Amino acid sequence: MKPQIYTLLLFLCLAFPVFAQTKDTTANFSLQEAISYAQTHQVSIKNAKIDEQIAINTVKKTIGIGLPQLNGNASFQDFLKVPTSLLPGEFFGSPGQQIPIKFGVKYNSSVGLEASQLLFDGSFFVGLQASRTYKELSVKNTSRNRIETVVAVTKAYYSILVRDEQLALIDANLSRLKKSLNNTEQMFKNGFVEKIDVDRLSVLNNNLLTERENVIRLLALNVNLLKFQMGMTIGSKLTLTDKISDVDVAKNPILDDNQAFNKRIEYSLLQTQKKLNDLNVKRYKSLFLPSLAAFGSTSANFQNNRFANLYDTRFPTTVVGMKLSIPLISGGQKLYQLRNAKLEVIKNENELINLQNAINLEVDQAQTTYFNGQQSLENQKRNMELAKEVLRVTKIKYDQGVGSSLEVTTAETSLKESQNNYINALYEMLINKVNLDKALGNINY
Repeated sequence: MKPQIYTLLLFLCLAFPVFAQTKDTTANFSLQEAISYAQTHQVSIKNAKIDEQIAINTVKKTIGIGLPQLNGNASFQDFLKVPTSLLPGEFFGSPGQQIPIKFGVKYNSSVGLEASQLLFDGSFFVGLQASRTYKELSVKNTSRNRIETVVAVTKAYYSILVRDEQLALIDANLSRLKKSLNNTEQMFKNGFVEKIDVDRLSVLNNNLLTERENVIRLLALNVNLLKFQMGMTIGSKLTLTDKISDVDVAKNPILDDNQAFNKRIEYSLLQTQKKLNDLNVKRYKSLFLPSLAAFGSTSANFQNNRFANLYDTRFPTTVVGMKLSIPLISGGQKLYQLRNAKLEVIKNENELINLQNAINLEVDQAQTTYFNGQQSLENQKRNMELAKEVLRVTKIKYDQGVGSSLEVTTAETSLKESQNNYINALYEMLINKVNLDKALGNINY
């Protein structure tokens, strides 16, 4: 793989802490088992499920607005100084004077119930529809998180399989090179070759040992990245059971009808968002309609100047009625709110068209990249086999004394380069396969 990919893997593993699971575990997973594990333990999916519950509660909360409302109340008042009012003296035979009179008693108390029922409110009914659509949006958002998790886990899994393949090639090279080095050392001791022949092979051997150590460290890093994508703790022990030969790299069919966008969760999410925007227009329209509510209340009042006798006498009050609210003038606020809501709908329609075109373009690009990658992989595989054959013939010539050690070293270097090209092409092809499946909408959860 390319050096920038190594840097990205390291950044991902170090930049994000793992919260999905707090206990280390040991597991042997195939790709499908790793995906299934991630669907349960990945934090983004867990939070998306929580958002679903929040949406369900929001729907119930909205329904509750239209249900009967009942409230109880109780109060107690101690007038340390009873309010005083001035009355004309004519009432008391003292014209021209203001007579202070205390109204009320020292202690007052009341208990009561208040009930109300919404009979008609256009914004409530529209809000009820919107809350259900919001729930639908949260469910689709969970699906999007599931798909993104599948893509991330699959890519991380494939990177480990490719790294294992690279390690196997390096081990095969080391085994062959070690044998050649031993033979050359014996020939040098017997005076058949020069010291430089041994040195050249020693350099190649040392480079391969260093590369092997680097690959082992990167392999451990890739495993940790996969654990992170799965929601598994970094300290857990994870073994992969799939092999690179198990991966199906058959050519995906080309969609001539350009309908892949209908299977993409992103397009479905935007369609649901459009439904919410349409309902928002209806909500602002409903604000121009009157609202009607029924209400009723009953209470018992208690008054006395002596606290001990406060509750001896009850003075009940009961009232029922209806309230009609008619919007008249709002300074144009509702009108401009409605206009903005309609503009949001137009924006959403434009985004749907743009997303449809973008997805179709993404499919074309993904298919082209994937098919090119397949051809590149096949070509690099042939080159690797040719490099092996060149090395085999070169060594035979060298052993028979008709070839030079430089030719052997060059053949070894060419084989190593062809193997690296093959590994890079293999990785790119597998990643392109995942991207194509995602572009076509073939990953569904």
